[in-house]
Amino acid sequence: MKTEDKPVILVTNDDGYRAKGIQALIEVVKPFGKVVVVAPSEGHSGMSHAITVKVPLRIEKVEEKEGFEFYICSGTPVDCVKIAMNQLLKEKPSLLVSGINHGANSSSSIVYSGTMAAAMEGCLYEVPSIGFSLLDFSKEADFSSCINPARKIVGNVLKNGLLPDTCLNVNIPNVPENEMKGVKVCRQNKGVWREEFDKRTDPNNREYFWLTGEFYNLEPEADDTDEWALHHKYISIVPVQTDLTSYASLEQIKKWNF
Repeated sequence: MKTEDKPVILVTNDDGYRAKGIQALIEVVKPFGKVVVVAPSEGHSGMSHAITVKVPLRIEKVEEKEGFEFYICSGTPVDCVKIAMNQLLKEKPSLLVSGINHGANSSSSIVYSGTMAAAMEGCLYEVPSIGFSLLDFSKEADFSSCINPARKIVGNVLKNGLLPDTCLNVNIPNVPENEMKGVKVCRQNKGVWREEFDKRTDPNNREYFWLTGEFYNLEPEADDTDEWALHHKYISIVPVQTDLTSYASLEQIKKWNF
Protein backbone atom coordinates (compact mmCIF):
# COMPACT_ATOMS: atom_id res chain seq x y z
CA MET A 1 0.00 0.00 0.00
CA LYS A 2 1.34 3.43 -0.90
CA THR A 3 1.97 5.89 1.94
CA GLU A 4 -0.72 8.24 0.65
CA ASP A 5 -3.27 5.40 0.81
CA LYS A 6 -2.54 4.50 4.43
CA PRO A 7 -4.50 5.87 7.41
CA VAL A 8 -3.08 9.04 8.93
CA ILE A 9 -2.49 8.78 12.67
CA LEU A 10 -1.95 11.92 14.76
CA VAL A 11 0.24 11.50 17.85
CA THR A 12 0.64 13.95 20.74
CA ASN A 13 1.25 13.96 24.51
CA ASP A 14 1.50 16.21 27.56
CA ASP A 15 4.99 15.25 28.78
CA GLY A 16 6.79 16.99 25.94
CA TYR A 17 8.43 15.81 22.74
CA ARG A 18 11.49 14.36 24.52
CA ALA A 19 9.47 12.01 26.74
CA LYS A 20 10.06 8.28 26.47
CA GLY A 21 6.32 7.70 26.47
CA ILE A 22 5.68 9.42 23.15
CA GLN A 23 8.55 7.51 21.55
CA ALA A 24 6.89 4.28 22.69
CA LEU A 25 3.54 5.41 21.30
CA ILE A 26 5.12 6.20 17.94
CA GLU A 27 6.40 2.61 17.84
CA VAL A 28 2.89 1.38 18.69
CA VAL A 29 1.21 3.09 15.75
CA LYS A 30 3.90 2.95 13.06
CA PRO A 31 2.61 -0.33 11.55
CA PHE A 32 -0.86 1.11 10.98
CA GLY A 33 -0.22 4.05 8.68
CA LYS A 34 1.37 7.41 8.16
CA VAL A 35 2.33 8.96 11.50
CA VAL A 36 2.22 12.70 12.17
CA VAL A 37 3.55 13.74 15.57
CA VAL A 38 2.76 17.17 17.02
CA ALA A 39 4.12 17.35 20.55
CA PRO A 40 4.59 20.17 23.07
CA SER A 41 8.04 21.70 23.41
CA GLU A 42 7.85 21.12 27.18
CA GLY A 43 5.78 19.20 29.69
CA HIS A 44 2.19 20.28 30.34
CA SER A 45 1.04 17.73 32.91
CA GLY A 46 -2.03 18.85 34.83
CA MET A 47 -2.95 21.48 32.23
CA SER A 48 -6.21 19.74 31.31
CA HIS A 49 -7.94 21.41 28.32
CA ALA A 50 -5.92 24.62 28.43
CA ILE A 51 -5.30 26.49 25.18
CA THR A 52 -2.92 29.32 24.35
CA VAL A 53 -4.65 32.66 23.72
CA LYS A 54 -2.32 35.42 24.96
CA VAL A 55 0.90 34.63 23.09
CA PRO A 56 1.61 33.39 19.56
CA LEU A 57 1.90 29.68 18.86
CA ARG A 58 4.96 28.41 17.04
CA ILE A 59 5.59 25.09 15.32
CA GLU A 60 8.82 23.59 14.06
CA LYS A 61 9.24 20.55 11.84
CA VAL A 62 12.13 18.51 13.23
CA GLU A 63 11.90 15.35 11.14
CA GLU A 64 10.32 14.14 7.93
CA LYS A 65 10.72 10.88 6.07
CA GLU A 66 8.54 8.42 4.20
CA GLY A 67 5.36 7.92 6.22
CA PHE A 68 6.51 10.02 9.18
CA GLU A 69 6.50 13.69 10.23
CA PHE A 70 7.48 15.18 13.60
CA TYR A 71 6.61 18.70 14.73
CA ILE A 72 7.25 20.56 17.98
CA CYS A 73 4.60 23.03 19.15
CA SER A 74 5.15 25.79 21.71
CA GLY A 75 1.66 25.32 23.17
CA THR A 76 -0.37 22.84 25.20
CA PRO A 77 -1.50 19.35 24.17
CA VAL A 78 -4.84 20.73 22.99
CA ASP A 79 -3.01 23.43 21.02
CA CYS A 80 -1.06 20.63 19.34
CA VAL A 81 -4.26 18.96 18.19
CA LYS A 82 -5.85 22.19 17.04
CA ILE A 83 -2.87 23.37 15.01
CA ALA A 84 -2.42 19.92 13.49
CA MET A 85 -6.05 19.81 12.37
CA ASN A 86 -6.07 23.40 11.11
CA GLN A 87 -2.61 23.88 9.62
CA LEU A 88 -0.65 20.66 9.18
CA LEU A 89 -2.99 17.91 8.02
CA LYS A 90 -4.54 17.94 4.58
CA GLU A 91 -7.44 15.78 5.75
CA LYS A 92 -8.94 14.53 8.99
CA PRO A 93 -6.80 11.73 10.48
CA SER A 94 -8.16 8.22 10.94
CA LEU A 95 -7.02 8.16 14.56
CA LEU A 96 -5.59 10.37 17.28
CA VAL A 97 -3.47 8.88 20.06
CA SER A 98 -2.13 10.75 23.08
CA GLY A 99 0.58 9.64 25.53
CA ILE A 100 1.90 7.33 26.63
CA ASN A 101 1.64 9.38 29.80
CA HIS A 102 4.21 9.01 32.57
CA GLY A 103 1.75 8.21 35.37
CA ALA A 104 -1.83 6.94 35.48
CA ASN A 105 -4.84 9.03 34.49
CA SER A 106 -7.43 6.88 36.21
CA SER A 107 -10.36 8.05 38.33
CA SER A 108 -10.66 11.84 38.79
CA SER A 109 -7.15 12.42 37.42
CA ILE A 110 -8.78 12.59 34.01
CA VAL A 111 -10.15 16.02 34.96
CA TYR A 112 -6.62 17.41 35.21
CA SER A 113 -4.97 15.37 32.47
CA GLY A 114 -3.43 17.08 29.44
CA THR A 115 -3.07 13.63 27.89
CA MET A 116 -6.79 12.99 27.99
CA ALA A 117 -7.66 16.58 27.08
CA ALA A 118 -5.87 16.04 23.77
CA ALA A 119 -7.91 12.87 23.19
CA MET A 120 -11.12 14.69 24.04
CA GLU A 121 -10.17 17.47 21.63
CA GLY A 122 -9.94 14.75 19.01
CA CYS A 123 -13.56 13.88 19.86
CA LEU A 124 -14.58 17.45 19.13
CA TYR A 125 -13.11 17.01 15.65
CA GLU A 126 -14.99 13.69 15.30
CA VAL A 127 -11.73 11.73 15.19
CA PRO A 128 -11.55 8.37 17.02
CA SER A 129 -9.15 9.10 19.86
CA ILE A 130 -7.30 7.21 22.61
CA GLY A 131 -5.33 8.44 25.60
CA PHE A 132 -2.71 6.02 26.94
CA SER A 133 -1.08 6.16 30.38
CA LEU A 134 1.35 3.96 32.29
CA LEU A 135 1.25 3.74 36.06
CA ASP A 136 4.84 4.97 36.44
CA PHE A 137 5.65 8.65 36.96
CA SER A 138 9.39 8.25 36.42
CA LYS A 139 10.97 10.08 33.49
CA GLU A 140 12.93 6.87 32.88
CA ALA A 141 9.85 4.61 32.96
CA ASP A 142 10.07 1.37 30.96
CA PHE A 143 7.32 1.37 28.32
CA SER A 144 8.27 -1.93 26.67
CA SER A 145 5.36 -3.74 28.33
CA CYS A 146 2.92 -1.26 26.78
CA ILE A 147 3.75 -1.81 23.12
CA ASN A 148 1.83 -5.01 22.33
CA PRO A 149 -1.29 -4.28 24.44
CA ALA A 150 -1.54 -0.73 23.10
CA ARG A 151 -1.11 -1.98 19.55
CA LYS A 152 -4.04 -4.39 20.00
CA ILE A 153 -6.24 -1.58 21.28
CA VAL A 154 -5.27 0.69 18.38
CA GLY A 155 -6.04 -2.11 15.93
CA ASN A 156 -9.46 -2.61 17.45
CA VAL A 157 -10.33 1.08 17.26
CA LEU A 158 -9.21 1.34 13.63
CA LYS A 159 -11.23 -1.76 12.77
CA ASN A 160 -14.38 -1.14 14.81
CA GLY A 161 -14.45 2.62 15.33
CA LEU A 162 -15.89 4.47 18.31
CA LEU A 163 -19.26 6.06 18.94
CA PRO A 164 -19.47 9.80 18.19
CA ASP A 165 -18.36 12.03 21.07
CA THR A 166 -16.46 9.11 22.64
CA CYS A 167 -12.78 8.47 23.23
CA LEU A 168 -10.93 5.88 25.30
CA ASN A 169 -8.99 6.42 28.52
CA VAL A 170 -6.51 3.52 28.65
CA ASN A 171 -4.38 2.96 31.76
CA ILE A 172 -1.70 0.30 31.90
CA PRO A 173 -0.34 -1.22 35.14
CA ASN A 174 3.39 -0.96 35.75
CA VAL A 175 4.16 -4.67 35.56
CA PRO A 176 5.89 -6.86 32.94
CA GLU A 177 3.63 -7.81 30.06
CA ASN A 178 3.58 -11.49 31.08
CA GLU A 179 2.18 -10.47 34.49
CA MET A 180 -0.74 -8.49 33.07
CA LYS A 181 -4.01 -10.33 33.59
CA GLY A 182 -5.79 -8.88 30.59
CA VAL A 183 -8.07 -5.96 29.79
CA LYS A 184 -11.04 -4.65 31.77
CA VAL A 185 -13.55 -2.36 30.10
CA CYS A 186 -14.83 -0.50 33.12
CA ARG A 187 -16.10 2.72 34.59
CA GLN A 188 -14.25 5.64 36.12
CA ASN A 189 -13.57 5.21 39.82
CA LYS A 190 -14.98 7.74 42.28
CA GLY A 191 -11.99 9.28 43.96
CA VAL A 192 -10.55 12.69 44.78
CA TRP A 193 -7.22 14.39 45.20
CA ARG A 194 -6.89 16.13 48.57
CA GLU A 195 -4.48 18.94 47.87
CA GLU A 196 -2.13 20.41 50.40
CA PHE A 197 0.09 23.42 49.84
CA ASP A 198 3.53 23.35 51.39
CA LYS A 199 4.26 26.91 52.56
CA ARG A 200 7.88 27.92 52.03
CA THR A 201 10.10 31.03 52.04
CA ASP A 202 12.44 31.99 49.23
CA PRO A 203 15.93 33.56 49.69
CA ASN A 204 14.31 37.02 49.53
CA ASN A 205 12.08 36.11 52.48
CA ARG A 206 8.95 35.99 50.33
CA GLU A 207 6.37 33.29 50.87
CA TYR A 208 5.52 30.79 48.15
CA PHE A 209 3.54 27.57 48.02
CA TRP A 210 4.30 24.15 46.52
CA LEU A 211 1.38 21.91 45.60
CA THR A 212 1.34 18.43 47.13
CA GLY A 213 -1.52 16.02 47.71
CA GLU A 214 -2.79 12.49 48.07
CA PHE A 215 -5.38 10.47 46.16
CA TYR A 216 -8.33 9.02 48.11
CA ASN A 217 -10.31 6.15 46.62
CA LEU A 218 -13.93 6.69 47.67
CA GLU A 219 -15.06 3.20 46.67
CA PRO A 220 -12.14 0.83 47.32
CA GLU A 221 -14.34 -2.30 47.31
CA ALA A 222 -15.91 -1.66 43.89
CA ASP A 223 -14.61 -4.21 41.38
CA ASP A 224 -15.90 -2.56 38.18
CA THR A 225 -13.63 0.50 38.16
CA ASP A 226 -10.34 1.53 36.59
CA GLU A 227 -8.64 1.77 39.98
CA TRP A 228 -9.60 -1.82 40.82
CA ALA A 229 -8.39 -3.03 37.43
CA LEU A 230 -4.99 -1.36 37.77
CA HIS A 231 -4.56 -2.57 41.35
CA HIS A 232 -5.21 -6.13 40.16
CA LYS A 233 -2.80 -5.89 37.18
CA TYR A 234 -5.40 -5.38 34.46
CA ILE A 235 -5.29 -2.77 31.71
CA SER A 236 -8.30 -0.50 32.20
CA ILE A 237 -10.31 0.97 29.35
CA VAL A 238 -12.88 3.62 30.21
CA PRO A 239 -15.01 5.09 27.40
CA VAL A 240 -15.17 8.86 27.94
CA GLN A 241 -17.45 11.45 26.35
CA THR A 242 -17.15 15.20 25.94
CA ASP A 243 -20.84 15.80 26.70
CA LEU A 244 -20.73 16.82 30.36
CA THR A 245 -24.49 17.12 30.79
CA SER A 246 -25.82 15.50 33.96
CA TYR A 247 -28.85 13.86 32.40
CA ALA A 248 -29.92 12.43 35.76
CA SER A 249 -30.39 16.00 37.00
CA LEU A 250 -32.33 17.43 34.07
CA GLU A 251 -35.87 16.55 35.20
CA GLN A 252 -35.14 17.38 38.83
CA ILE A 253 -33.87 20.88 38.04
CA LYS A 254 -36.71 21.55 35.58
CA LYS A 255 -39.06 21.29 38.57
CA TRP A 256 -37.40 24.19 40.41
CA ASN A 257 -39.31 27.45 40.74
CA PHE A 258 -37.36 29.94 38.62
